[in-house]
Amino acid sequence: MNGFTEDRLAQETLSDYLVNDLKWDESVLAFNAETFGPEGMLGRQSDREVILTRYLGEALVRLNPGLPDEAYTYALHQITDTLGFQSAVQTNQEKYELIRDGVLASYHKDGEIKKSRLKVFDYDDPSNNHFLCVREMWISGPNGHRRRPDIIGYVNGLPLMFVELKRPDKSLRRAYDDNFKDYLDTIPQLFHFNAFVVLANGVEAKIGSLSAKYDHFSDWKRLAEGDKGVVQMETLIKGVCERANFLDLFENFILFDDSSGKLIKIVARNHQYLGVNRALQSVIDRKKRDGKLGVFWHTQGSGKSYSMALFAQKVRRKLGGDFTFLVLTDRTDLDNQIYKTFAGVGLANNEKDPCRADSGEELKALLSQQKAFVFSLVQKFNKEIGEGEEYSTRDNIIVMTDEAHRTQYGTLAMNMRDALPNASYIGFTGTPLFSSDEITKKVFGGYISTYDFQRAIEDNATLPLYYDARGDKLGLTAEGLNEKLAEAIAEAETSDANVAAKLENELKREYHVVTAEKRLRHIAEDFAAHYSTNWETGKAMFVSIDKITAVRMHDYIEEAWSERIKFLEAELSNARDDQDQALRERQIAWMKETEIAVVVSDEQGEVDKFRKWDLDIRPHRKLMKEGFLLEDGKRLDVDSAFKREDHPFRVVIVCAMWLTGFDVPSLSTLYLDKPLQAHTLMQAIARANRVKEGKNNGLIVDYCGILKNLRKALSTFAGHKGDGEMDGEGAPETDPLHPEEELLGELGEAITLVREQLSERDFDLSRLINETGFARNKAILDAKEAVNVDDETRKRFEISARSVFRKFKACLTFEGVKTYRSDSEAINFLYKTLQEDRDQADTSAIIQKLNAIVSDAVDVKEDKDSDDKIFDISKINFELLRKEFAKSETKRSDVQDVKSVIEKRLQKMLAENPLRTDFQERFDEIVREYNKEKDKNTIEATFEALMRLTAEMSEEEHRYVKEGLENEQQLAVFDLLLKPDLSKADIKKIKGVAVSLLRELETQMRDIQDIFTKTATRDRFKQTIYDFLYDDRTGLPVDVYSEDDLHGKTDRLFQFFEQRWPKRSQIMEHA
Repeated sequence: MNGFTEDRLAQETLSDYLVNDLKWDESVLAFNAETFGPEGMLGRQSDREVILTRYLGEALVRLNPGLPDEAYTYALHQITDTLGFQSAVQTNQEKYELIRDGVLASYHKDGEIKKSRLKVFDYDDPSNNHFLCVREMWISGPNGHRRRPDIIGYVNGLPLMFVELKRPDKSLRRAYDDNFKDYLDTIPQLFHFNAFVVLANGVEAKIGSLSAKYDHFSDWKRLAEGDKGVVQMETLIKGVCERANFLDLFENFILFDDSSGKLIKIVARNHQYLGVNRALQSVIDRKKRDGKLGVFWHTQGSGKSYSMALFAQKVRRKLGGDFTFLVLTDRTDLDNQIYKTFAGVGLANNEKDPCRADSGEELKALLSQQKAFVFSLVQKFNKEIGEGEEYSTRDNIIVMTDEAHRTQYGTLAMNMRDALPNASYIGFTGTPLFSSDEITKKVFGGYISTYDFQRAIEDNATLPLYYDARGDKLGLTAEGLNEKLAEAIAEAETSDANVAAKLENELKREYHVVTAEKRLRHIAEDFAAHYSTNWETGKAMFVSIDKITAVRMHDYIEEAWSERIKFLEAELSNARDDQDQALRERQIAWMKETEIAVVVSDEQGEVDKFRKWDLDIRPHRKLMKEGFLLEDGKRLDVDSAFKREDHPFRVVIVCAMWLTGFDVPSLSTLYLDKPLQAHTLMQAIARANRVKEGKNNGLIVDYCGILKNLRKALSTFAGHKGDGEMDGEGAPETDPLHPEEELLGELGEAITLVREQLSERDFDLSRLINETGFARNKAILDAKEAVNVDDETRKRFEISARSVFRKFKACLTFEGVKTYRSDSEAINFLYKTLQEDRDQADTSAIIQKLNAIVSDAVDVKEDKDSDDKIFDISKINFELLRKEFAKSETKRSDVQDVKSVIEKRLQKMLAENPLRTDFQERFDEIVREYNKEKDKNTIEATFEALMRLTAEMSEEEHRYVKEGLENEQQLAVFDLLLKPDLSKADIKKIKGVAVSLLRELETQMRDIQDIFTKTATRDRFKQTIYDFLYDDRTGLPVDVYSEDDLHGKTDRLFQFFEQRWPKRSQIMEHA
């Protein structure tokens, strides 16, 4: 046997490791060996089942002894039943909530109905659960697709882990794009109970949830927080699949969040898992620690809010449900955001159970009510607490403080300790604490978990940040002046809301230098040019020194923006060609629709204050309060509009708001014209480092010369060893700031990789750049042939090309990017050409390209509904086709085009009739054979096989006419009712049954809204099918179909309609 197959290199290695090293109970290779039935290999009745009821039933009895069989049967039914018309994530959430805490079962005992909660897992004793690794088990989906996942990890008969494996030379992205996403579409029932998804290739591995984009899958590099961290499959498997860790991750480290309006599933990242467990231990040791649980420093963008929710959830689950968590922040907007996170994951609901305190009295009242969570501001502790005036003396209150370095200062901290003398305190922060933070140390103690700026970038939890010192280039900065201003701002913003007045009084000369109209207009013009050039990279935030300057900058930027549009319109006549013209026009259209707005906090007397500067704050305040008007007449608040990637609100101008705790993944560029220091500076720049698909990095554009402060802050924020001390001073191991030369170097490397890939297939990218006329057309065909050698080469090119696009966009404003423009444009052209080929692929068009055989080899028919001629592919003369294809210079591209056509048609055909799986299996086999060998004979044989398959598919699509039926739906029902060895008379009768039954069911589905979402209407619909088939007058031939046949046909038909029938609104549209 070949020792380098995917099976030997990855599958077998993993299954052996699970059993031999991690002590899983057993591993089974099901491929071509599984037998069905209660005594079969896995106890499945058919390949449609994914729950191993044999093992599940045994676990229910083992973990819940002494109950009548009725209880176990009831619990089994609860677990296996699935509602229709839910998304995969909704079903997953429903099943997770059902099985995590046990199933409530009803049963009869002593003449009464009893209820008991049956445990599905034993979390206390991991060895009391059955862990099973199943390799290559065939599964049939609701639409007839059959798939064979590499490895499924079962615990007590439930498929909790899905593992997709590739050879070490294949990328994990392939595992996600080609396999996992396909399985999610074709065999969705496998993921109803899925806890997490693992992608691996024997060397690397990533973990994520079933709703995660690929970029949100994460490494698991450490088994302990102090480990250096290695990207290894073994580290991930050991950290995740060790029995106790697996159950811990399943029970305590999964969240479902609908705070954004769309339900997503969150699986904890490595650093969250380790950090939360360290924090849990500090709660266990809270008496020894004198209530100082520690500081949880995880850098901005690494999921701190979710870590807080996971921590609270695990404490309540593992240490008792009577803990109260008091969640404190120091700003209303942050309080709203943290509450929204906790509400989104289902831990809090202020409307049903009030938990938000607007005053000290309310806070005291809520703390006396044994609430699970209470949310408030630290400012509510503004009264000195006398003896006997404590808010609560309970010792099971845990105070969780967000951004601890800011909120725990002065008398507020003392008042809080006096009001809650027996509480425990934990501080969560995205920025490190300094050795001078004595009050913070007194309240919390030292670090319990650290995850610094540099480590987050290395782990891809956040993106690298690049720095552009545009203030220096424009001659706008003065180092000493900015140092003074930064110190004054830091002091003013902690003690005085009227920052502008304080700065003007104390640093009058410096303030007027940086806010001079000439300087601000110069910056506005540069901003308009820079951001409009960078227009495809994402949204932008401009940070001004204060509110007055923010509104002034809005006016200056609006003016500069309009002038920039006029300039670009005048330049349209200089477009190099049609493509350049189209790109320029899209850029101008984008600029015209872009919304620019100010977001600053409200304050008393602001109208008069702004009027003194000849400014009107009222229209800005109205927009901040009412939001943007949408096409449907509704309004969208400014926060949500900026977070929506597709909303034209793309430029926000701020001075303090939104600089902390406001996450917008599509925000890619931060323009800084406000001297900042330490914590505030780091929180500001972290707005641009959030991970988003297609985003290469964040960019910091500096107009005020904060580089010195930035390097100083980064020396504290990066490279921390996590030893529990507060002192974060000392240079990081690597400089987290990336100059433009580094980014240009990365672009060059990405282009070189594409060139090398094409060179391996004897194509030089320079031909696309330098050739003209017919020679260039030939170069395009040759380039496509080089890419289309097989699925692997095409996928490699697409991944590498997308990397070039990301890096090129990130460099658009750099002078040095011109060196790479030609290469980037050539790669972009080739990529788009290949995409267009795939999107527009049509079998008839492909045959037309082989023009010599069109007249002889195919029949041409007129389509009554179209002016175009269509080809009856079923009449192809394959001998002529083979000869003509042998002459083609684009064989590989032709094969790829035909493959694309067939994939689309198969998807449609299987959706219409689930019994057409043989076409899918034949197609998969053809593709597998093609990808094994690449010689000329194989390519020609593949093309012929695909064309023969296409011809047979065309016949199949018109089979309903030959059968004397009216449409595909009738044919599908007819096929589902058939069985072997029927007489002609029986077949004729069954056709009539199919037509009548479909008519009856369509009426019922049309009349009952959301028929498949309610148990009662679903059961009634299924009974209708059975009654119709059973009835002597309307049903199936009695002498041919047994009782078991009727039940089987009823089940298949019910599944068919449940999966395919549109919602009532769609039915009415077509009625």
